[in-house]
Amino acid sequence: MGNRFICMIKKENERNGVGSRSKRMERSKRRSLVEEELLHRQALAMAIQQHQLSQRFEGSMSRRIGGSTSSRRRTDSSDPAPNFKQQLPECLESIKTKKFVLVHGEGFGAWCWYKNIALLEETGLLPTTVDLTGSGIDLTDTKNVTTLAEYSKPLIDYLENLPEDENVILVGHSVGGACVCYALELYPQKIAKAVFLCATMISDGQRPFNVFAGELGSAELFMQESKFLIYGNGKEKPPTGFMFEKEQMHGLYFNQSPAKDVALAMVSMRPIPLGPIMEKLSLTPEKYGTSRRFYVQTLDDHALSPDVQEKLVRENPPEGVFKIKGSDHCPFFSKPQSLHKILVEIAQIP
Repeated sequence: MGNRFICMIKKENERNGVGSRSKRMERSKRRSLVEEELLHRQALAMAIQQHQLSQRFEGSMSRRIGGSTSSRRRTDSSDPAPNFKQQLPECLESIKTKKFVLVHGEGFGAWCWYKNIALLEETGLLPTTVDLTGSGIDLTDTKNVTTLAEYSKPLIDYLENLPEDENVILVGHSVGGACVCYALELYPQKIAKAVFLCATMISDGQRPFNVFAGELGSAELFMQESKFLIYGNGKEKPPTGFMFEKEQMHGLYFNQSPAKDVALAMVSMRPIPLGPIMEKLSLTPEKYGTSRRFYVQTLDDHALSPDVQEKLVRENPPEGVFKIKGSDHCPFFSKPQSLHKILVEIAQIP
């Protein structure tokens, strides 16, 4: 009888232990959801505030903070939420370059990186974002942004002002990849690694628009017929930019992104200057050709299809290729944890 009573107590304790763990996990999950909700609210509030402050463009917010190896190919099938704080000491010990510069794509701004900024900081890394000219909260009218040099100026200014003994990991999204290519040609010694995130990793003599030709048609046809063109200097002059309607934008960019992030983007995105993406880029083997490039493919992307991304990789092979399943054209919204994991892994590559 006594033994049976003891066994009953043990079983009850085990059940209570399991219940306690389950409750702790549930509380932790609720706390994470509350923190994510707060982050969303702060980002959206900043975007709306910028929208109210300026009538010149659709408002925006921005948060500013401030060796070879064999080619490797990996696939991320989910978006887990690992405890990066537990990995912190080992992770930092193996990372030589801790500074990340995140470069947004067309229409976006520094605001779009808010999730990955938080994740990189939590890991002990040093993220910095820039608003390209005419983007985010930069007040330049996009009709006055006619060259890739003008468009990339905030990024180039940042690299110019880096101390001589410092370098960075450059991450470019979408058309921001062309700005990364341009920066690699100008300052290869200041860029330890370049990460092209479903981006225009172009070849010498190619223009960024060519990469999207499959989705948008030829440049000549687009310039003649596109209903999304903006004529900043009047209808009698050549178009100066373009911007998709919200419905098209949702289907192209945000087919897997959370509704809150789509709402943030809708009040934050700005017209895209046409000149920079129509400009042919001159890249040399001595500078751009010696850079360490990595490509991150997004496998549910409607703006830059997986086939086009694969073609970019074949034509201009990077050092490593990574893939994110279930990600649309904006993995910083749809798969931020998977993207973070890849960025940290690239940083750890010797």
